[in-house]
Amino acid sequence: MPTFTTYDGTELAYHVRGDGEPLICLPGGAMRASEYLGDLGGLTAGRRLVLLDLRGTGASAIPADESTYRVDHQVDDVEALRVHLGLERVDLLAHSAGGNLAQLYAAGRPERIRRMVLVTPTAWAVDLPVTPEDRMEAARLRAGREPYDSAIEAYGRILADGGGGSDADWELAAPLFYGRWDETARAHCAANARQQNEKAADAYAGAGAFDPAVTRAGLRRVAGEVLVLAGELDGNPRPALAAGLAALFPRGVVDVQPGAGHFPWLDDGVWFAGRVEGFLADGA
Repeated sequence: MPTFTTYDGTELAYHVRGDGEPLICLPGGAMRASEYLGDLGGLTAGRRLVLLDLRGTGASAIPADESTYRVDHQVDDVEALRVHLGLERVDLLAHSAGGNLAQLYAAGRPERIRRMVLVTPTAWAVDLPVTPEDRMEAARLRAGREPYDSAIEAYGRILADGGGGSDADWELAAPLFYGRWDETARAHCAANARQQNEKAADAYAGAGAFDPAVTRAGLRRVAGEVLVLAGELDGNPRPALAAGLAALFPRGVVDVQPGAGHFPWLDDGVWFAGRVEGFLADGA
């Protein structure tokens, strides 16, 4: 497993899978070990995935200063990885909360982006928050059968509690985050407990992490193409919000994967890998 030393002396690890042109992959969670990305639905057939374990997750070291878990402090980790790999420009993929790290990196170093894929990304960095109404709109698309009716009721209680909720309700709501609630999805969901650094996740989007006006201005300087990929059944983000994020880039496009939830490579790996590889190879 390769490692490199980032700007503050923290040793970070990354995992290489597949062959072909490199694709740096930033995990979400927030602060979940990159293991959960797997092979991104078979994207390894045409790409060499460079899966970064963010500081304090997976095989990466815990930083001496744990305030650097805040996402804006991790931008320089991405840059250190680019330099370590010897790449002038990068193809970059980020999932979920990792989308904020990618947005901050692209805004600060727009000349380093060749093409970028944001997979079911959150967009706190540009002040495009997902509302409880967005989340429930997506949840109600599943109404009329179990386990989804029970999941919708539980998710309603979670949202009414401001995103808190009991462990039992979170367990009931879990099927809403996947396009199919099968054995693969259950195992993927169960692994989160051991893969996520909860202390780091709490700090990730802490006070002072974002300056949306500055980030939006930086994104307007990104000359590379950007694909924002939403899941049809995902509430975070809904397709309309994903389109709003894509519109912040000069060459941004949005696509919606049919029948997909928050982890679309698990729902239809062939569709996902084909769409992403096609974009990386030939653009929008």
